[in-house]
Amino acid sequence: MFPYRQEFYQFTYPEYRYLPIRHYSSPYSEGWLPWTKGVHGSDEGHHSPAQKQLTFVLVHGSWADAHFWDGVAAVLRSQGHVVYTPEYAGHGNDPNKDVTHAMITQSVVDFLTKRNLRDFVLVGHSFGGSVIQKVAERVPDRIRRLVFWDAFVLKDGESVSDEFPPEMRQGFEQLRASATDDTIMLPFPLFRDAFVNTATFEEAKHMYASVAPEPAKPLFEKLDLKAFYALSTPKSYIFFYQDNTLPQGEGYGWHPHMSSRLGQFRLIVGDGDHFTDTHTRPAMLAQKLYEAGRD
Repeated sequence: MFPYRQEFYQFTYPEYRYLPIRHYSSPYSEGWLPWTKGVHGSDEGHHSPAQKQLTFVLVHGSWADAHFWDGVAAVLRSQGHVVYTPEYAGHGNDPNKDVTHAMITQSVVDFLTKRNLRDFVLVGHSFGGSVIQKVAERVPDRIRRLVFWDAFVLKDGESVSDEFPPEMRQGFEQLRASATDDTIMLPFPLFRDAFVNTATFEEAKHMYASVAPEPAKPLFEKLDLKAFYALSTPKSYIFFYQDNTLPQGEGYGWHPHMSSRLGQFRLIVGDGDHFTDTHTRPAMLAQKLYEAGRD
């Protein structure tokens, strides 16, 4: 196991959401999460009256499963939107961690085509950004708009890990090597400082209780994205100022480093980190998704 140096924590991994493979509800007692008391939680000031109904497909990132979106999805549905939260290979109840990026992409494509979903806003968070890039190549005519929330926008031929600073990549490679099933488990100090840096310690411990090992292979696979960069699909990027999973600047980070690769895109910004606000301020995040996805 590599030593946990402060310098490494500053370069934390992207996903984030990557949160749990188990359901988020399991470690949280009722009453702790704001949305358990009502879908708008403690940020009711973010209500948006008379919103045009949209269909959202929300794709989570690493160290998470589809329950990452439970609170946000509840808010969006209460406002009249239709929301789907597909699970993908190697996550949720799938015990097989020997998965590829292509298998993950296929999981989402199958979800969309089996339900014949069309004219939807496809949202990807963190690692989910690379997933929606590949999904968009497969079903471009079904997608109304792509929304990347602090998500990877990879260049053609890149892997997710290519966007890690060298020390961060080395740390994840060491965590991968220490596992017996080719997964990566986040140490709590790294999770706390980089994924949930605005949370209280109690909130961070609650969220960490649901974090499970992440299949490593998809993070290191090079992706052919030529078809993605030929698409004319409208795109948006949501950037949260306090997201500390990747260093901002010095050739790394979410925005503008990766967002600028989208060409013309809508930029929506907010105050939050990588994971916390899906749990503590779901109405705020739901509003940002609506602003990013609307016409």
